[in-house]
Amino acid sequence: MPLFGTDGVRGLANGLLTAELALHLAQATAVVLGQGRSAEARKAEGRRLTAVVARDPRVSGEFLSAAVAAGLASSGVDVLDAGVIPTPATAFLIADHDADFGVMVSASHNPAPDNGIKIFARGGTKLPDIVEQRIESALEWDRLQPTGAGVGRIRRFADAEDRYVLHLLGSLPHRLDGIHVVLDCAHGAAAGVSPETFKDAGARVTVIGAEPDGLNINDGVGSTHLDVLAEAVVRLGADVGIAHDGDADRCLAVDAQGNVVDGDQIMAILAVAMKERGALADDTLVATVMSNLGLHRAMQAHGIRVLQTGVGDRYVLEAMNEGGYSLGGEQSGHVIMSEFATTGDGLLTGLHLVAEMARQDKTLAELASIMTVYPQVLVNVRGVDREGVDDEGVQEAVAATTAELGDSGRVLLRASGTEQLVRVMVEAASEEDARAHAERLAEVVRERLAL
Repeated sequence: MPLFGTDGVRGLANGLLTAELALHLAQATAVVLGQGRSAEARKAEGRRLTAVVARDPRVSGEFLSAAVAAGLASSGVDVLDAGVIPTPATAFLIADHDADFGVMVSASHNPAPDNGIKIFARGGTKLPDIVEQRIESALEWDRLQPTGAGVGRIRRFADAEDRYVLHLLGSLPHRLDGIHVVLDCAHGAAAGVSPETFKDAGARVTVIGAEPDGLNINDGVGSTHLDVLAEAVVRLGADVGIAHDGDADRCLAVDAQGNVVDGDQIMAILAVAMKERGALADDTLVATVMSNLGLHRAMQAHGIRVLQTGVGDRYVLEAMNEGGYSLGGEQSGHVIMSEFATTGDGLLTGLHLVAEMARQDKTLAELASIMTVYPQVLVNVRGVDREGVDDEGVQEAVAATTAELGDSGRVLLRASGTEQLVRVMVEAASEEDARAHAERLAEVVRERLAL
C-alpha cells in the first residue's frame, strides 16, 4: 500500500512510523521540495531553504519531530522549530514567514499511540497527490549530504504562537464580549493557544481538556467525545461549547442546552453571514457528498449554491482552490475559510461562530435553527465486492428507494477506499424511515455483491 494516505503518513508510532522513517521522509522531502523554480531562485540569491516544523503534544511527537528536523538539517534546510502548535497554525506560519515548506507531526483525532507526518508546500497548502508520490519515490534516491557551512541550522520559532493569535484576532468581524464559552482542547495542540485567543477576543472562558501529558490526547475529550463538553456547558450555564480535536484543525459545538451543532450547521451559519456581508465568493459553499440534506435545503432557501465533492477535506480544498471559493468543509467539523486559512482551522471556525452569536445577539440554538437536520443512518456492509456498486440490481434498488423518499430523503452508496465494504447512507424525515431503508438496501448489497 502507498505510504501516504488521505492526510499524510499516519500509523502506530514505533510501529509503522519509526524515527528512521521520519528522518528518511524528511530527507526525501528536502530533495523533492528543494527543486523547482522558486527553490532554485532562492539558492541563486544565496538564500537557504527554510522549513517550519511543529507537533501536537503526544509523547512520540518528541522523537519524531526531532528526527524530521535532523533529516531536514542534514539535507541543508534551515529548520524553524515551532514546538507544540495546531496544524492550521503551522500552515499559517509557513506562509507568514515565507518558508519553503513545513512539516506537522500529528495524528489529529487518533489516540496517543498513533502519530503522523503532514507535509505542507510553500504558502501552507497541502501537497498534491503527485508530489506525495514523488516524495515516496525519493526515499530510494540519493540524499542531499552537504558538509561544513552547507548543513542546515535548527532554531526555535520564538514568536510562533503570538503571530498565529494576532492573525486569528485580526480576522474577526465582531468581538465576543459577554459570551461565556466552554473550550474543550482535547488535551491537544489547542491547549496552549485557544483559551488565550478566545479571552483576548473578549469571551468569558472556561477550559476543559487542556492538561496534555503526552498520553491523554483525545482520551475521552475533544470533538470525538462531545458528551463531556455538553455536560460542562449545561452545568455551568454557559452560552456555548467549542470542541477541538488533537491538532485543532476541526471544530464542533454544543448550544446552551447541550445539543450538538455539527460541521454542516456551522457552515450553514457562516455561509449565510458571509453572503450578507458580500464575503461568500460566487454565493457558493463547498461540501462533501456526506453533508446532510438539510444543509442543501437551507442553502437553497438563502440563494446559496452547494458544490459537492468526494469525502475528505483535501477534495474540498481542491474544489475551493479551483473555483476560488471562500467557504467549504465537512460534517465532521473541518471548515475552511480561504480568506484567512489554507486548511481547516478549528480555532478560526470557533471564533467566527461565536462572533456571529455576538454580532446577531442570538443564541447558538437560534442560529442553528437556520437548518433542519435530517436523520441520517449509515450501514457498513462488510465482506462484499466494493468494486460492484454499479451492479444493475443494486442500482435498481437505489433508484426505487430514491423514488420512494422523493424530496424528503436521500440515498448514497460509497465503496470504501481501503476495505472490502460498501457504505450505505440514507437520510429521511424520520430516524425510523432512514434505518428501514438503509437496512433494506444493505441487504440487497449483501446479496448482490457477496464475495
